[in-house]
Amino acid sequence: MTSPPAATDETAFWDDAYTNGAYIPGADGFRAKWPVEAAAFRDLWKAKARVELDQPYGARPREQFDLFWPQETPKGVFVFVHGGYWMAFDKSNWSHLAAGALAHGWAVAMPSYTLCPDARITDIGVAVAQAVTTIAERIAGGLVLAGHSAGGHLVSRLACADVALPPAVRARLRHTVSISGLHDLRPLLKTTMNKTLRMDAAEAARESPALLMPVPGARVTCWVGSRERPEFLRQNALLANIWTGLGADTTERQAKDRHHFDVIEDLADPHSDLIETLFGAGGSP
Repeated sequence: MTSPPAATDETAFWDDAYTNGAYIPGADGFRAKWPVEAAAFRDLWKAKARVELDQPYGARPREQFDLFWPQETPKGVFVFVHGGYWMAFDKSNWSHLAAGALAHGWAVAMPSYTLCPDARITDIGVAVAQAVTTIAERIAGGLVLAGHSAGGHLVSRLACADVALPPAVRARLRHTVSISGLHDLRPLLKTTMNKTLRMDAAEAARESPALLMPVPGARVTCWVGSRERPEFLRQNALLANIWTGLGADTTERQAKDRHHFDVIEDLADPHSDLIETLFGAGGSP
């Protein structure tokens, strides 16, 4: 990887390192189609099975989740946490990504969370832990987590030993998959976006999974598109490498020819490698 330039150029360097859309052909088309595809899927699934929208897990307005039930008794629940650098998007953009898990008999829950600057990243992590706990109380069986980009950070954070998930919930957690996840937040201190994130060095270190101990026995897959920016490839490999030997079962995977915006599309395909990694060929991790 290219070394950072002189200090005077650091902000420009790190802003570019974490810029995705400018390097993805037709990036605006992805942003435009996500809510359309999500709304169409919600309508489709309402005609097939049970859908519960805007279920509360906390007191703040965005602390809600959507819940999609499979057509049979669920094997467990798959929780998908959205990205957007902790500053953008909500659950309504991603409903269509539930299709793969539903086809394998898993319920799917998608939470929103309060965005920066109205919340700090530390607060968001606590909220997502509460969301997972509330969701687990609703559906019996196994628990599988995945998140994209900032969401990858948030689900990886739940695999850290200092997170106080209830023991009964922790015992049900079968697999955590961080998709294009951000696992060391310290470089983000040098970006323009930190004016919104409002992190200081202490919070960046405290909330970086790569700097923390995993829960013993945690099963974690770090998944990234092979065509993603070098910094996302580095962040993906970082967690898998550091947590190896620290009591976690870690795997690093690169999805061929996928970039930051289309790497999550395989969640909608019941036969994709990503879905098989999450749930196994028979639907059970």
